[in-house]
Amino acid sequence: MIAASAAVAAVWMLAAVAALLAGRPSLARTAGLVAVTQAAATAWPQLAPPAVAAWLTCGLSLPDGDLRTLPRRTITGLAWLGAAAWALWLPVTTAGVITATAAGAMTALAGVLARCPRAPAPRRRTLQWIAAAGVVTAAADVVLVAVHVLLGMPEDLLPWALLAMAVLPAGLALAQPAGTARLAERALAEAVVIAGLALLVVSVYLVVVVGLLHWPVGPERDVLLASVVASLTAVVLALPLRFRLVSFGVSLLGRRGQTPEEALSSFGARMSRAVPFDELLLQLVESLRAALGQAGAEVWVGTDGVLHRTVSVPERPADVLTLSDNERLVVGRTRIGGTAWLSVWMPALIEDREAPIRVAPAAHMGDLLGLLVVRRPREGVEFSEEDDRVLIELARQVGLALHNMRLDSALQESLEELRQRNEELQASRLRIVTAADASRRAIERDLHDGAQQHLVALSVKLGLAREILKDDVAMAAELLEELRTDLQQANAAFRELAHGIYPPLLRNHGLGEALRSVTRRVALPYQVEVDLPERYPEEVEAAVYFCCLEAIQNAGKYAGQGASVEVRIRVEDGMLKFSVADDGAGFTPGTAQGHGFTNMTDRLGAIGGRLSVESAPGAGTTIKGEVPVHG
Repeated sequence: MIAASAAVAAVWMLAAVAALLAGRPSLARTAGLVAVTQAAATAWPQLAPPAVAAWLTCGLSLPDGDLRTLPRRTITGLAWLGAAAWALWLPVTTAGVITATAAGAMTALAGVLARCPRAPAPRRRTLQWIAAAGVVTAAADVVLVAVHVLLGMPEDLLPWALLAMAVLPAGLALAQPAGTARLAERALAEAVVIAGLALLVVSVYLVVVVGLLHWPVGPERDVLLASVVASLTAVVLALPLRFRLVSFGVSLLGRRGQTPEEALSSFGARMSRAVPFDELLLQLVESLRAALGQAGAEVWVGTDGVLHRTVSVPERPADVLTLSDNERLVVGRTRIGGTAWLSVWMPALIEDREAPIRVAPAAHMGDLLGLLVVRRPREGVEFSEEDDRVLIELARQVGLALHNMRLDSALQESLEELRQRNEELQASRLRIVTAADASRRAIERDLHDGAQQHLVALSVKLGLAREILKDDVAMAAELLEELRTDLQQANAAFRELAHGIYPPLLRNHGLGEALRSVTRRVALPYQVEVDLPERYPEEVEAAVYFCCLEAIQNAGKYAGQGASVEVRIRVEDGMLKFSVADDGAGFTPGTAQGHGFTNMTDRLGAIGGRLSVESAPGAGTTIKGEVPVHG
């Protein structure tokens, strides 16, 4: 047990070093934590619970070594608290450690499976390598249990099961170098196949033994052990040997690597599986190099004539290719080009005029979206018509995929815009309801404090006049004259109140008369210019009127002495436009806009209009608005 635990700790330290060399310090720290706690548990078994917590921490922090979400941090914190309590106050038993390890492994595996589909390509490869190692570890444990049941070997399962767990940090280490990281998808697929075949082998042996109703003894056990080992060895070597034999057979036919047709069919298959696009391009370039361009393959992606080298094998530095409008038009309509064509339209892509090269534009409906570039060494054979056909078809599929990506991006932007507009609409509705409640309270207050007080005073004076009329007719006449004045004031108060709700002049005579009547309530010199050919719907005129009134009142408050106000209203291009300008103090837009501007924006927005503000300190303020109308 001690040797197995020490070996696992050593492999974890190797994984930490590999992560550090790959420029991933957070992952290196997490792997180092597991190595240290595993080594401590080797020396002192009472520290096994913290080692289990460290394994869980590493599993939840993959692929970067960071616990980015609150649930992961919460689970990790609870695990460490439980481990500390267990190590300090409770006995550490083998069964308890096995149970905790299994629970932690299931939790970490669920996290890896949840994060893998949406992780970017480099991080997804780390998760795929860990998943492959997990599959191999699980299969190894099952095989160990089966062999123990069949043959009673090994006598102590735990050291061997612990040693099998060294495959996990080994997988993490293999995910760090670029050369092995790109094999992650293949490693996961082969791990699943090998694990499945291994489980099939041990299942068959178990079924045979149970069917014979006879457990092997003596020499039978040796024969059965040898056959099990031979079968498992064949399983492990089957896939690698198959690939080597296929490659040898293909080389006998004069070809090396993947055929062009295989590259075409594999790319279509990956597209149908909805592989993430960055991973899809990387796999495409690897296939292109293997099938068509032994000297290298590249994919360039961009729009509006600006193309970026996105993926290349062997890896090349990032570069930008800029095309003029004419060049973009010609390239987008070209199916495939060689050295002579490139020397005219894209000479920057030619590195060796003696080396064969092909460029297939990835376009959609003539719109250039990218390029597929394949190169062969100078001594390589020229591209055949079949090679060109495959490259053209691949470029067509890539162009379609890029076009779909643009549509998806546009859709996401539209959805985000709709979401923002929905939030603004909800906020606007809330402000409108709040403003309506405030308006009702203001009307109630004005009625109580203004018109109602006038009516109460009239009632009192009428009662007094009735009493005086019996004794002093002259005094009663004077009091009646006062009542007449009070009645006129009450009438004016009611008119003022009605004017604030919906001005009668606006209803009867339109915007021009209604805004000119505001002159007496404006403290600044005031000019109105209205040029409207007809009347417009009530809600349009009301919105424009109250926006102008709000802007006029703001000018009266903030423009300063000596300023003047000018209001202009006209119809232009199907829009009713208005502006309220003053030559006062002005302000910096965005710093002094209060509820008044919000109210105006909401009023116009409710009927499809919009508001804009132009101002600068010392240069006055102009508020402009427009509303769609017919006519």
